[in-house]
Amino acid sequence: MKEKLLQGIRWIQGSRGRIAGVAVIALLLITGIVYLSVSAMGNREEMKGSEDNEEVSAEETGQENADEGLDEEDENKDLHTEDDEDMKGDEEPEESSPPDPSVDEEDESKGQDPQQQRKGGSPVDIGKVTESNTNMDGISYGIDVSKWQGVIDWKQVKDSGIDFAMIRVGYRTIDKGVIVEDPFARYNLQEAVKHGIPVGAYFFSTSVDEKEALAEAKWVADFIRSYPIDYPVAHNTEHFNESYSRQKHLTKKERSDLAKVFLDEIKRRGYTPMFYAAQSEMENDRYWNASELGQRYKIWVAQYPARPYPETPKSSYSRRHEMWQYTSQGRVPGISGPVDLNVAYFSVKGGAEAKDDSPREDVTADPGALLNFREVNETVTAKIKTNLRTEPSSAKSETIVGELKNGETLKRTGIADNGWSRLEYQGKTVYAVTDLLTTDLDYREEVEAPPEKDFGMVFENRNKDVTAKDHVNLRSQPSTQNGEVKDVLRFGDVAKLTGISDSGWARLEYKENTLYAVYSFLTDDLNYQENQKPKEPEKPDEPDPEAGMVFSDRNEKVTAKELTNLRSEPSTSGGSETVVTSLKHGDIATRTGISDSGWSRLEYNGKTLYAVSSFLEKTE
Repeated sequence: MKEKLLQGIRWIQGSRGRIAGVAVIALLLITGIVYLSVSAMGNREEMKGSEDNEEVSAEETGQENADEGLDEEDENKDLHTEDDEDMKGDEEPEESSPPDPSVDEEDESKGQDPQQQRKGGSPVDIGKVTESNTNMDGISYGIDVSKWQGVIDWKQVKDSGIDFAMIRVGYRTIDKGVIVEDPFARYNLQEAVKHGIPVGAYFFSTSVDEKEALAEAKWVADFIRSYPIDYPVAHNTEHFNESYSRQKHLTKKERSDLAKVFLDEIKRRGYTPMFYAAQSEMENDRYWNASELGQRYKIWVAQYPARPYPETPKSSYSRRHEMWQYTSQGRVPGISGPVDLNVAYFSVKGGAEAKDDSPREDVTADPGALLNFREVNETVTAKIKTNLRTEPSSAKSETIVGELKNGETLKRTGIADNGWSRLEYQGKTVYAVTDLLTTDLDYREEVEAPPEKDFGMVFENRNKDVTAKDHVNLRSQPSTQNGEVKDVLRFGDVAKLTGISDSGWARLEYKENTLYAVYSFLTDDLNYQENQKPKEPEKPDEPDPEAGMVFSDRNEKVTAKELTNLRSEPSTSGGSETVVTSLKHGDIATRTGISDSGWSRLEYNGKTLYAVSSFLEKTE
């Protein structure tokens, strides 16, 4: 616009008529004013949903148009950031603190894990990805894993063609703010490195101030110092707008600054820092100061196109980025469930050395780490003969290490909410189906009503309504190999449970058919999903400012001798933050108490406040 105005002025200077020149200048100025007014209106419109709209829910964030804002030129735009028709229909990824946070094994007292297993994206077989892209230099294919992937067979992962793994090492709980180690972190780092897979790491942060952010980074650097880390170390924060998040009150700038504190410390400790967030959170600096973060660190963007990589060759994120998480529904040999898949626009062949080369203790994976066990200490027997397994799952027959018969006893140490019990057997931890156990050591099977057999399996009779925790296949036989899928039971659909086998299968009556499903995928809690949602943390009780002090009751009018501060607590240790107002000589307050430590309790302007007694005097 400026250039057009200058061109018009130069043309006028060369013309012969002053009157014509003045008219043209006036016309150009009016045009410029109209243009600037329209632009300003458009800019105000664009600002909606930015910093002023921090209250937008995570669900609304997921509906962000993948093509929004991508027509603008960006000096940081590179080969991997052009708009693409294939990105239409994208999904977004689902899903006061102590000065020195304690770091222990996860338990209920520590709080809730802020990261849940993601469900977005389209199914992708990693074999098809690696086979179709074997000649692309500078590209590497990876996974990111946490406890939600359970026990991983890393040899199979290596053989599948995976180039790297980003491993979650820990998180700060979203409600209580305690740092917790991912229960599979040491095992995953150990086994990935052992099988020649270069690794990076990430931490799920819920820090609310710089002190916490720095503590998280130091904890991560200390945790990974015994492992060779070739790929970046990433900062991950999600769900910050949810009502249950301890970060709910933070602004975009505050969140971004905390990420910088974390990542700067990671860099100072000798690792490559990387920032992770969803495309719609970073585009146009919507929820993060992404333009600044992208100039300081590597960027890992999450965006799930309807047609995933390699069919969609790149993310539509409009700024430079080094890694793209393109689905959470990846299928990789050695991992029993879905896993996040990533493409990195760089490749590291390994060779990093651990910061600390002292020998590491070998660890084994805990198959029960994902389950929420209620701790018990009791003796149980089997109602009917039941298998004892090394894993709380009936998927593999090789996990059976023994059996418990009716009348024989074992010590039970835990009961999980998914239908499995943890037992002690010959000095080892084993698992059995809870419904097949009892603390009634005199329990005996009724001879006249023996358990029924279906397809060679023994089913103990049951009679109760159940639904799926999420969804589960209903099969013609209790077998994933021979049982044909006849229907799908989804959460909210109700079936009648008529029997449970000792191998973990359920017999159901559904739509007038007898069908079979994996019992651990069912629940008799018909409100299961609602009950599983994270609960908003209870608000702590307001601290008693007079705790440990003794006040003698008074009822008298006082004023300041000259001028004195009125505070929310009887202490100066809080500095200026506890000063509510001041009392001048002549202002009247009612004194309701005097402590033996030199403080007065006052009623002033409808509030209970405190002042130093020696700065007050009684009025007549």
